[in-house]
Amino acid sequence: MFRLHLFATVPLCALIGCATVKPLEAGSVTPARAPEVVAEAPVSPPAPPLGEGTIAPESASPVVAEAVTPVSPSVAEAQPPAPTVKSPEEEPARDARTPAVVSAVISEEKSRPLVTGVVAAALEAVALVTNPASDASGFWEAYRTPMQFARLIVNRSIQLVGERNLGRVSRGVPNDCSGFVRLAYLSAGIDLVAHGFLAGENAVSAIFRRATESGRLHHRAPRPGDLVFFRETYDRNRDGRRNDGMTHIGVVESLADDGTITFIHRGSKGVARSRMNLSFPEKHQLSEGGPVVNDFLRPATKHFRAYLTGELFVAFASPDGL
Repeated sequence: MFRLHLFATVPLCALIGCATVKPLEAGSVTPARAPEVVAEAPVSPPAPPLGEGTIAPESASPVVAEAVTPVSPSVAEAQPPAPTVKSPEEEPARDARTPAVVSAVISEEKSRPLVTGVVAAALEAVALVTNPASDASGFWEAYRTPMQFARLIVNRSIQLVGERNLGRVSRGVPNDCSGFVRLAYLSAGIDLVAHGFLAGENAVSAIFRRATESGRLHHRAPRPGDLVFFRETYDRNRDGRRNDGMTHIGVVESLADDGTITFIHRGSKGVARSRMNLSFPEKHQLSEGGPVVNDFLRPATKHFRAYLTGELFVAFASPDGL
């Protein structure tokens, strides 16, 4: 039994190395086994068995080739393997290389699966009862790349367009603008109000505070999936004055070449799209009959005129890092 257990612990690559060593002639002294060869062999992944005298193919990786190539123990002890040096001709021109940041993002995107459908719904359900910012965040970190964030959040936002009652989608969020963005972000494993509320704070103000404290608030050109904040979109405290602070929030869907931003939000008629152009914040249309660049966000009242999206805009916030 002892021999069987011992045999089971011997790595396959060590057996291959033994099979490829030529037998010693009769009467010769058996040299001591080089500990370096035995110690390095388990590091390499097991390779398919090679017959005696078989030469490893050229396409094999350098590590595997070292594990299966016959080497005299005396030579292995005498000199370490020479490091591989690339010739200058093999180096690509510096100008022809893809920038390191772009290459890293593209490579990361190809290696990470897109989470949609049933999996995205499962992430929403789990995020409602699990804090993604907790110590056990390894599961969530697998999806935390800006491009994945944007895709998941925007796809979920588009799915909710036309929905008038968010309570039918999930009972865990309110049927308002904050409930909509929470559902969109839960698809990426982010609960926007997991940090809690301060006294007298509404959900939009709480999310704005979280974005400010995490350093994700910005006024640059937005990316799809970014949050967009608005102020005084209605008389929240009902005092007839414009002193209501943060009152509305949405998710950026796209940015047109002319600077017009399309965002999705939960408005008075349900989840819908609206437009905003910060280059012309007080213009509904640039010309009569032309395309709309800013939709009306606050309707006219007895004391106030109607206000456009560009006039009530406050800031954007990136999802990564929230």
